[in-house]
Amino acid sequence: MIRSGKTPEALAEDLLGRTFDELEGEEQRVLRRIASGTLIGNDADEEAALHTSFGDRLADRVAAVGGSWSFIITFGVVILGWMLINGRVLEILGFHAFDAYPYIFLNLILSMLAAIQAPVIMMSQNRQAAKDRIAARHDYEVNLRTQLEIIRLQRRIDRLLERLGHVEARLSEVARRD
Repeated sequence: MIRSGKTPEALAEDLLGRTFDELEGEEQRVLRRIASGTLIGNDADEEAALHTSFGDRLADRVAAVGGSWSFIITFGVVILGWMLINGRVLEILGFHAFDAYPYIFLNLILSMLAAIQAPVIMMSQNRQAAKDRIAARHDYEVNLRTQLEIIRLQRRIDRLLERLGHVEARLSEVARRD
């Protein structure tokens, strides 16, 4: 984008008809960028990635794995295997089941897994919500900037049409005189 040649304060008056101080922070930021000719910053994913910690990335991976069909199927197979082994298979082989029916140890493991997995998934969801807020802010900025540019272009076109009207009027006068 080309530098506008105006200050953000002048752009606020010219394009929005309000003083710069009356505008919200987002609008002020957009007008500053238009005045300076800078492009919009990082996209939402880049912005969110700048603020992620190792724990955040780990939470995202756990949520991605824990919320997949492959996890559900694998976990179902493990539980079914646990129950089969602790049912009759070990007795057939001459061993005692280490977690016989009603599978109290399995219930303990499942409870601990749920107790850990649920908050980790919530952390990931909170991060996704923060990323969505960044994306919404970015979209708002893009939309506002587009609207302001359309207003600027419309005003330029209006001035050109006005000048063209003056030129046509002069040509008409000259044609009438001749």
